[in-house]
Amino acid sequence: MDSQPRVRVIVPALDEADSIVTMIRRVPYPARAVIVADNGSTDDTAALAEAAGARVVRVPRRGYGRACLAGISADPDADVFVFLDADLSEEPEQMSLLVEPIVRDEADLVLGARGGLGRPWHARIGTTLCVWLINRFWRTRYADLGPFRAIRGSSLRALEMRDETWGWTIEMQVKAAERGLRALEVPVASGPRVAGRSKISGSLVGSARAAGRMLEIIARLRLTRRRRYFLSRPVVATGPKGLSRSP
Repeated sequence: MDSQPRVRVIVPALDEADSIVTMIRRVPYPARAVIVADNGSTDDTAALAEAAGARVVRVPRRGYGRACLAGISADPDADVFVFLDADLSEEPEQMSLLVEPIVRDEADLVLGARGGLGRPWHARIGTTLCVWLINRFWRTRYADLGPFRAIRGSSLRALEMRDETWGWTIEMQVKAAERGLRALEVPVASGPRVAGRSKISGSLVGSARAAGRMLEIIARLRLTRRRRYFLSRPVVATGPKGLSRSP
């Protein structure tokens, strides 16, 4: 990787006008490195992001994974992609903790493992169940499914991501394990969103709906695992001991 890799920060956003400008300013890269995937906002999210210097991709049809895919397509050849929510529940200043291991060629995928009690109890329970199932089925040792993550561009392209909803983070981590990517988890600070209401964990119903979708994608990935294995070989032979292993 070049000494100055091209980093692109993908920010899916839906009605985040109260936090989007602050988030862009706190990213430790020039504003032009931020790609805001506006997922059908009815407020001024897109206009404010553009005024702050970010690139905006409009994705009217809602879906977390759909927004991420649209953000990637805006600069598909980037060296490193960082994914970050717009609500400031994680700290953009900690981005270097995720990017530097990739730049140093110590990892291909770096996940931010959230600390703190900013998330509602029902969201934490759903995440815990999904992580337990992934670890059991794919023999991994993941601790979280947090949205704050960085991945090498070539590795992301090899994963051939497809999910357009809340199964996006699960698909990435499962496929990373299957492909033998070098995965690393680092602790990151996490707290409540600074404004607005979460589209997932803001209510018990929302959390249940998202958990249902996540369980569905886990089941689907498990059932189609053998087919993917024969269609593509692992990109990297082995990952860090105990974290992520090829099937």
